[in-house]
Amino acid sequence: MCNDYRLMVDADSIAKDFADLKIKIRFGEGIPNLEAREDIKITDVGPIVRTIDGAGDEAELVQRRWSWPGPNKRPVYNFRSEGREFTSNRCLIIADGFYEFTDPKDPKKKRKDKWLFTKKDEPIFCIWRDTPEVGQAFTMLTMAPGPDIAPYHDRQIVILERNAWAGWLDPTVSAKSLIRPLPAGTLAVEQVG
Repeated sequence: MCNDYRLMVDADSIAKDFADLKIKIRFGEGIPNLEAREDIKITDVGPIVRTIDGAGDEAELVQRRWSWPGPNKRPVYNFRSEGREFTSNRCLIIADGFYEFTDPKDPKKKRKDKWLFTKKDEPIFCIWRDTPEVGQAFTMLTMAPGPDIAPYHDRQIVILERNAWAGWLDPTVSAKSLIRPLPAGTLAVEQVG
């Protein structure tokens, strides 16, 4: 499952993307210094956009830890979406790509093959929670794989179309109505390692 993602955009670009959707981005904790990063890994801090209580046309960009400690103390970085409604604590992870890993094609290669999946200007969405061990943290939601992911993995992270971002940030909109596989050919894939 996804345990590594990429972010190569800045805070101004993020704010503009949301402004195009009539969602004003607030920076309640200050404008974060978002450095371009090829690899954001479990327990790293990454930017998310989350709702501001009572403000339907505004959201907040903050940085939080990816994963919270599970009951066995292992990090919960992926969370199954099936059968769940997520009526609170929804957010969007700001990312422009994610990675999946497969057994190497070359039997002499010791590391797994690394595949980068991208969808132009589309963040990946998630939920967040507050835990005593690490404070507020987020995780990626997962689902059965769509046609672009199925050849690489038996699960995938949930990816929202741009026109569903506002609905996801509104907890009165059914999460189940927004979670669906992307059509074939929506994601580009390239081997990067």
